[in-house]
Amino acid sequence: MAKPFRSYTGGASMSIPPHSFFENTVADVPSPGSCTHLTGADHVASLRAALQSLTGQLGTLDRWGSLLADVLCGPARGRLLAAGNGGSAAQAQHLTAELVGRYRADRPPFSAICLTAETSSLTAIANDYPADELFARQVEAHGRDGDVLVLLSTSGRSPNAVAAARRARENGITVLALTGPEPNPLAAAADDAVCIDSPWTATVQECHLVALHLICAAFDAAVLAEPARVASGPTLGAAR
Repeated sequence: MAKPFRSYTGGASMSIPPHSFFENTVADVPSPGSCTHLTGADHVASLRAALQSLTGQLGTLDRWGSLLADVLCGPARGRLLAAGNGGSAAQAQHLTAELVGRYRADRPPFSAICLTAETSSLTAIANDYPADELFARQVEAHGRDGDVLVLLSTSGRSPNAVAAARRARENGITVLALTGPEPNPLAAAADDAVCIDSPWTATVQECHLVALHLICAAFDAAVLAEPARVASGPTLGAAR
């Protein structure tokens, strides 16, 4: 059985109940400007509030999944590019892994490249070019007319993401953005955006992960709908 958490001060054991900003105003979510800490209850409440903004954008996520199916299954066999910074970089790689691997259903792999995962290119570009070129130069190298670029930024103000969006649109690439509260420069530079209404970075990132899974679900539904656009993938564990 797990031991209860105890705080230690000067060797003396103390049990300190966490303060909650919701003790007096349950409906309000604290802002970063009013505090630097969220209790577990606060964090869950902030996530619940932010998910309401995502709920109103489910139709957009469904359209994105269908768009990806059109591009990746189309005659040109287009590709998805994805990028972000920090935690958003990990989520961009999560998205591309779901397409090259699978989300739920077995199906063939699809072309998806995470622009934050190739360290030699990243360090070469960062060494030789302005910081804003980090993703934009890769978009120009890998993207083709008709491809799709997904950019993630919890603030929507990352200069390298905004530059990538503009470079992509100059090259005929559709830009989809997942951001924090609008208005923000990345949402304005993209063809379409899903914006999470929360001031907390962690909450925005958590909603972005839900959004990515919903995109993948919509993609699979479009690809595998009858008549299926592609053959089903191999049975897991089958001999090859």
